Amino acid sequence: MSDADPALKPPLEVIAASLRAERIRAELSLTEVARRAGLAKSTLSQLESGTGNPSLETLWALCVALEIPFSRLLAVSRPQVQVIRAGEGPAVGAAQSDYRATLLAASPPRVRRDVYSIAAEPGPQRSSAPHLPGVVEHVVISAGRALVGTADEPVELHPGDYICYPADVPHVFHAQEPGTRAVLVSEHH
Repeated sequence: MSDADPALKPPLEVIAASLRAERIRAELSLTEVARRAGLAKSTLSQLESGTGNPSLETLWALCVALEIPFSRLLAVSRPQVQVIRAGEGPAVGAAQSDYRATLLAASPPRVRRDVYSIAAEPGPQRSSAPHLPGVVEHVVISAGRALVGTADEPVELHPGDYICYPADVPHVFHAQEPGTRAVLVSEHH
């Protein structure tokens, strides 16, 4: 592994550097970002130093507080042609459910979409708080079965099924079978 190649850095290093850069860009203090995200200042400080172990929920709360898309915390510069092998790429797990999101493609400047590979197992559902206003998610199930969509009207999806729903309201992903896999596209308006 080359330390010079940012694409090969561990996700926590990338997240730490991105959080710090975005907070500075927004001209916000640690205290203010922590308050907006509902976190302890010490937690944010640990994350910025690369010593924390953030859940997906914590990172989403920070993105909302900083008004940035989630992918900005994980994205690294990549060449024009990009291949991410199954099981590789920057992944973050949820705190309350067996759900992992792996960033496949971040939005380049002036394009507002991110692509994730989702791996989920039965158990507690992945409940998401509303994202930034105007965010829409698109999901295609590739294996297994899941309840996906807005929290008040999730839809059961099977392999090959597609759903699009507003993600600026509470929404869920609940795996119904072991080995559930999906592709999620988050579209920012």
